[in-house]
Amino acid sequence: MTRSIDLNCDLGEDSTESGVLREAGVLPSVSSVSVACGMHAGDPHLMRRTMQAAAAQGIAIGAHPSLADRQHFGRRELPVTPEQAYELVLYQIGAADAIARSVGVKLNHVKPHGALYNMAARDMALARAVCRAVRDFDPELALYGLSGSDLIRAGEAHGLTCLAEVFADRTYQPDGSLTPRSRPEALIEDETQAVEQVLHMIGTGRVRAVNGQEVPVRADTVCIHGDAPRAGTFAARLRESLERHGVQVRPVLRGT
Repeated sequence: MTRSIDLNCDLGEDSTESGVLREAGVLPSVSSVSVACGMHAGDPHLMRRTMQAAAAQGIAIGAHPSLADRQHFGRRELPVTPEQAYELVLYQIGAADAIARSVGVKLNHVKPHGALYNMAARDMALARAVCRAVRDFDPELALYGLSGSDLIRAGEAHGLTCLAEVFADRTYQPDGSLTPRSRPEALIEDETQAVEQVLHMIGTGRVRAVNGQEVPVRADTVCIHGDAPRAGTFAARLRESLERHGVQVRPVLRGT
């Protein structure tokens, strides 16, 4: 197994002392981060603090826009029109870009969060709205989206650099979608199983769904979650396993 992959994490989502420490523990192991823009979590101070820490370690920084739903951490699906989605994403990219520039870096990518991510994965009208916002702000920004989804298809149609994303700690349905978090089998809590799933996806281009079916996936970037209790430890273990199997961890930079 010889190739490279981006290892990304969603950060800037927890301003508590323990949360900041947990997120900081992830940084040495990842190649890119997507920073919450205030709609589901975070605030201007936490955004800047998170970006400063990532920039100091040479990590690619992206925006992590969400539906406006802090009460449910952006994971509740809400009715939103394509025009509303466009404006929400454009607004949050602008905020993230301003803060990135303040710490001396360019914003590298955009990755929708939670419900917006999953809705855009299966709703082409929403997917096009998200992609239009990214393109209209800066067509060199990369777009992260679920492998095999409408978001990736729309991004490619809009001429964006698209990274098909797979998940280390989530299970999959036979149609390639993520198992909803409302189901007990949605999360993979065993670290060994999560590492094995990532290696399997990279090595075979397939993921084993909850029914045992092998489903095709394209793995350009692997997501780990910064809000997991052992996020830093798991990130280090996953990176070590990838490199031991000949997989180089590195970001895909804007405009490439």
